[in-house]
Amino acid sequence: MAISSQISNQQNLKDWISLGIVLLIAFVVLKIYPFKIGSVIEYFWQYTMEMVLILPAVMLIMGLFSVYVSNNMIEKYLGKYAGIKGIFLSFFLGSLPTGPLYVAFPIASHLLEKGARVSNVIIFLSAWACLKIPQELMEFQFLGWKFMFLRLFFTVILVIIMAKIIEYFFGITDDRL
Repeated sequence: MAISSQISNQQNLKDWISLGIVLLIAFVVLKIYPFKIGSVIEYFWQYTMEMVLILPAVMLIMGLFSVYVSNNMIEKYLGKYAGIKGIFLSFFLGSLPTGPLYVAFPIASHLLEKGARVSNVIIFLSAWACLKIPQELMEFQFLGWKFMFLRLFFTVILVIIMAKIIEYFFGITDDRL
């Protein structure tokens, strides 16, 4: 128990030091560029309000996900032995939402905790970031079907390769984070 408490205290200290460094950098940059203070405050307020509106819904969904989706189901469909089915499901689940990427990180964390394969979580996050269905429709409308299909093709191939490399590089195919 004491070791766990000590690790927790060390992590808290690292978190506070990181926050202090970020605030110090922000202070120095704003001292160098004082005419940007107004736009910085405006953007900070916009992002804060966006998070205040979005994050409660995300937390509610995460709670429901924790209760109603079993570890066995995640392991079966997104786990180590899911194969191509897990890749397709990861792409599908990642391409449906249209929210900001920071919403996907708690979901990805839960997927890892419940037994999802690391490469499938990377695919899910990548699909969330660059394979949104409304985005594809806009690409088709303004850039044409050739551009849309070429970008989709290369994105899917490169995301799969990237996910496998990341999984291999970190050596966490069998072990949980």
